[in-house]
This record gives sequence, C-alpha cells and structure tokens, in this order.
Amino acid sequence: MSYQENSFFSNDSHNLALYLKDTAHRTRNVQLFIVSCIKKSIGSKYSWGNSISHAKMKHEYVLLPVTNMGKIDFDFMDSFVRELEEARVRELSAYLTVSGLTDYELTAAEEDTLKRFSSIPWKTFNLKELFGKATRGKRLKSSDRIPGHLIFVTAGEADEGISAYIGNPVKVFSKNTVTIDMFGSAKYRDYDYGADDHVAVVHTEKLPKHAALFVTSAIHKAAHTGKFSYARNFYAKDADELNIRLPVQNDVPDFAFMDTFVRAVEKLVIKDVVLYADKKIAATKQIAGKGSCQ
Repeated sequence: MSYQENSFFSNDSHNLALYLKDTAHRTRNVQLFIVSCIKKSIGSKYSWGNSISHAKMKHEYVLLPVTNMGKIDFDFMDSFVRELEEARVRELSAYLTVSGLTDYELTAAEEDTLKRFSSIPWKTFNLKELFGKATRGKRLKSSDRIPGHLIFVTAGEADEGISAYIGNPVKVFSKNTVTIDMFGSAKYRDYDYGADDHVAVVHTEKLPKHAALFVTSAIHKAAHTGKFSYARNFYAKDADELNIRLPVQNDVPDFAFMDTFVRAVEKLVIKDVVLYADKKIAATKQIAGKGSCQ
C-alpha cells in the first residue's frame, strides 16, 4: 500500500484505489498517516494466494487517533506527519553538512573526468601485486562476543555485514580498506573494525578515499560473480589471486583519475538530495515564519 500524490492509471485488477470520503481532510499528510495505519492493520494479512479485493476490504478495520469527542483526529495526523518530516529533514541536512556533501557543483577537473571516462585506457592488475597479501579475520562466535564499541564485520548484505559492536581483544583493521566476504561481496570500510574468518581484508589504506571506493567497485565486479557460496567460500588466498580492471595512465593505475571520477559521481548523486533538503527547509521556514530548521 502506498500513497499516490499524482493522478495515475493501472490496468491491474489486483490493485485497489481508496479515496478518503472526507474531502476537507484529504491532504497529503493525513493520507500518509492513514496509509501507515492501514499497513499496520492488514499489511501482513494478504499474500499471493490470498489477495485483497473490494469485497474483503469492506470488512477491514483500521485503528486511527480520535479526539476527546470520539471523532477522527485529522488535525493530529496532519501535524504529526509534518513534524516528523521536519525532524527528518533537519537530520538529513545535518548529515549532509557534517559529511561535507552539501557541495554538488562540479569542478572543471571533475567535468573533464566525466567526459574522458569512456575513452580512457584500462588494464588488468593482480590484487596482491597492487596492495600486498590480503588478511583474513578470525572466528568469534556470537556467544563469545563481549558488548563494546568496535564494529565487527561478518559475511552478509544486511547492515553492510556489521553484525555486532564488540569489546573483545581482536585484530583491528584500519579504515579506508576493503572487505570481501565469503560470497565475494566487496565493501568499502571508512571506520576501524574487527572481522571474522569469513572476511578477507584488502589493504587499500594508502589510497585516497574516493579512489578506494572505485577499487571496491572493481573488486566487487571481479569477485561477486556467483562462483562463491556456502559450498565454496571466498578466502584471503582468493583475493590474492583476484584480477581487477582499472583505468591507467602510462600503464599504471591512474588513482588520481579514479579519485576525481568518484567525487564527480558522488556530487551528481547527492545533487537532488541536497536540493530536496533545501526546498523542504525553505518551505518549513516559510510556514513557521522563523528559522525552525536552523
């Protein structure tokens, strides 16, 4: 179930469109609140073998907030969603500022890099020859983990493979490195961390951050091919034998180009997010009549 802000067409008979009868309160915020309540009430009730229908919908109920008079409290719904959205936009704005992601204007060098990307030469390199031997983490069972502040990385996609925060005396791997899990999935780490024995660490510490991000993508493309699984794990020795393709200049990896290219892509990606945050903050200030999002 989702709120549709614009007019739409659907040729699927399994889709139902609901319209709030109270047109005076048929606002975006109210309907977003109601959608959330309906999801909570019936979201897990229907499935492929038991789909929703007009007839079934007539017998469904939803729990909504009410006033002291027992009437649906539309004003509360509207203000709740508005305040929640304002809080999230403030958090987003603060994150973008702290992360240095508010600048989305491309420099001349970044524009040039984007233009040259399709014509720059590439070459294949062995991972061990570039960054030395990969390091393997050490097994640490869940029952042996002591709660603490060190990020502990295991295999898997959920939460980027972060399974716990530990206080155990384990080997600490440096930030600005790349992990490859047992399935061949590569991830960039911009923090210090510990890792279990199903994780190989590629030592890219000396690279600029954005160049390391480029290399991470190249490693993932080479390693995450479906070759590795529970039956055939990816280990540090596999990382040492892995070959990746990188842009070159004079037959050596052009890490400066990679760094600039990823910076440019990052700006292109965040531009819409920054503009959205700025627009929402400006709208909030106008409504409130003061800088409440400062």
